Amino acid sequence: MKTRILSASVYILTSLMGVTAFLYPFWAPSVARSSTMSMAHANDAPLMLTLLVGVSFAVLLLEVQGESVSAKTVALLGVLVAINSVLRFAEAILPLPGGFSPIFLLIVLSGYIFGGRFGFLMGALTLLVSGLITGSVGPWLPYQMFTAGWMGMSAPLMRPLVNGLGIKGRWGEVGLLAAFIGAWGLLYGVIMNIWFWPFVSGGGGQYWEPGMGLAETVQRYAVFYLATSLVWDAARLVGNVTLMLVFGAPILRVLRRFHLRFTYDYDPAPASAVEREVKPVYVPAGAERSA
Repeated sequence: MKTRILSASVYILTSLMGVTAFLYPFWAPSVARSSTMSMAHANDAPLMLTLLVGVSFAVLLLEVQGESVSAKTVALLGVLVAINSVLRFAEAILPLPGGFSPIFLLIVLSGYIFGGRFGFLMGALTLLVSGLITGSVGPWLPYQMFTAGWMGMSAPLMRPLVNGLGIKGRWGEVGLLAAFIGAWGLLYGVIMNIWFWPFVSGGGGQYWEPGMGLAETVQRYAVFYLATSLVWDAARLVGNVTLMLVFGAPILRVLRRFHLRFTYDYDPAPASAVEREVKPVYVPAGAERSA
């Protein structure tokens, strides 16, 4: 129990660390700004990446030690991360339109079936490993890891709605998950733009200025997003929804089968139900010969 509480606390602190990493430039007394995003988090990104990788492996150790997940589940996490990383490598070879990427499908479905903590690790480690494979390592990587992790962590929020509507295992469940992953197609871009936006200078009422109030900051960011990222992220939305509708049902069946095999509790029957008294049976004389 203590280990589970400690593990949950680590996830919460990690998420708070991620939120702080995204937002601290808005509170900093001064920010090095340029016309491009090349200077964004140039100094702190390596530290953030090191901390996030270290926390991910520490959480894995806590999970295994606390027996909240089995060793088989951890092995499955490694397999799913490897599969997703290969999918991103294929994406690098065959560029897809806009922000569309096939990696988000498994992140959402894994978190939905195995829980938020599994989903966070699935998202964060997928972006880490695939970044190393494709050479997409830069100051943006830890922020991609946080955002993808939050995507997987939030997937179990769909369970109460699915159970309440009684559509588990039906096409309605896939439809709701398609709407969820489609919304994240836009939300992923909304969150990711924040990692560099405070560092970029420019005109047109689209960029942040030190000392700006919250309302004006939100307004300018909305203008910036609509002008620069909406079309790009719309491709991710359409791609995510299409993949979920086409492949969601069979992948859900496979992941549920693994979940049933890996996460069960052994409940031995009471002795009274197993040890039965054997009573002698009376056989009339001559019955054996007549048989």
